[in-house]
Amino acid sequence: MATKIILDVDTGSDDAIAIMAAVLSPDIEVEAICTTWGNQCVDFTTDNTLRLLDAMGVKIPVYKGCDTAMTKYLTHDYIEAIPFAPVMHNGKPVIMHSEHLDLPEAKSMAQDMPAACFYVDYLRRTKEKITLVPVGPLTNLGLALRIAPDIAENIEQIVIMGGGSKEANLTPCAEANIWHDPEAAEIVVQSGAKIVWVPLDATHKACVTLDDCERFRSLDNFAGNFAAKQCEQRIIVHNARQPLEIPDAAAVHDALCIAYLIDESVLTDLRHCHVEIGLSGYGEGQTIIDQRAEVIAEERNSYFAFDADRFKFVDILCDCFKNCQVKQASGHN
Repeated sequence: MATKIILDVDTGSDDAIAIMAAVLSPDIEVEAICTTWGNQCVDFTTDNTLRLLDAMGVKIPVYKGCDTAMTKYLTHDYIEAIPFAPVMHNGKPVIMHSEHLDLPEAKSMAQDMPAACFYVDYLRRTKEKITLVPVGPLTNLGLALRIAPDIAENIEQIVIMGGGSKEANLTPCAEANIWHDPEAAEIVVQSGAKIVWVPLDATHKACVTLDDCERFRSLDNFAGNFAAKQCEQRIIVHNARQPLEIPDAAAVHDALCIAYLIDESVLTDLRHCHVEIGLSGYGEGQTIIDQRAEVIAEERNSYFAFDADRFKFVDILCDCFKNCQVKQASGHN
C-alpha cells in the first residue's frame, strides 16, 4: 500500500526533484502540496510548484502558505545571515534556486484555502493517519499546530528536511530551513508526533555527482533531464561555496526525505535522541541534539539521521524518474 503524504515545499531546485520523485513513485501517494517561503518568496515557490506539476501533466491540489516566519522578523533581535552572491560560471551567474523554474508558465492555480488552515481541516477530517514531509521552513505546520494541537494525533510521522549536527549552511551552526523559523520548528518538535530528521549530515553524504546526472539523462524523459539540469546547477554552486567530500557533487537535500519513505535503509545511521531548537543569539536555528545515554526514552522526541547511502539514493531517484511518461517541456526563461 502506498504511503499517503502531504508535501510542504519552498520550490526550489531540490524541492522540484523531491516533488518529481514523490509523484512518480508507486510507493507514495501525494494527497496535497503546501507551499511556503524560503528559497524564494511564497508567490514564486507556489508558481514554481504549479509550473512543475503542469509540466508533468499531474493534478495535485496546491495550498499556498505563509510568506514569512511566525515571529522571528517582527523584531531585529536576531543575527543577520550574510546573503550569498551568485556564483560566476563561464561568465554567467549561477544561483541555487532561481525565482522561476525554467518551465512554461503555470495554467493551474492554487486552492483558495491557506496551507495552515488546510492542515487543520484535513487532519481533523482524515480517517487514517498521514505522513507530513516539510522540506522548507516549518512555518505552515508550526502555525497549524499552534491553532489546533490535536491534529498531531492524526500524523503518522513528520519527515523533516532540516537541521544538522556537524553540518550547517546558513550560519556557522544552523541550517537554513530551521534558522528561518526556529520558533515554528520548536513547536513541531514539541508536538508529540513522531519526527524523523533528514539533516545536512545525511544529505551531504547522499550527494549526486556529474556521473549520476548522466544516469538521469539516459532515461530520456522530462524527469530525468530536468533533474540532471537542476543537479548540475547545484554542483556548480556547491563547488564554489561548500565543496563536498566527493568532487563535483551536490546535496539534493529534499529528495532524500522521499527516498527514505520509499526505502528506509537509505538513511544508514538513524538515532533516537532528544532535539531542541536554539531560539536566540549565536545558536539561533541550531538543532541541539542530546545524545547522552542517560536521556530516558520518554524524552527522546526525534529520530536523527547522521549518514546516508548515496548509491542507494541515486538508484531510488532513477527508479522513480523512469516512470515519467512526459518526454520534454519547453523552457520559459
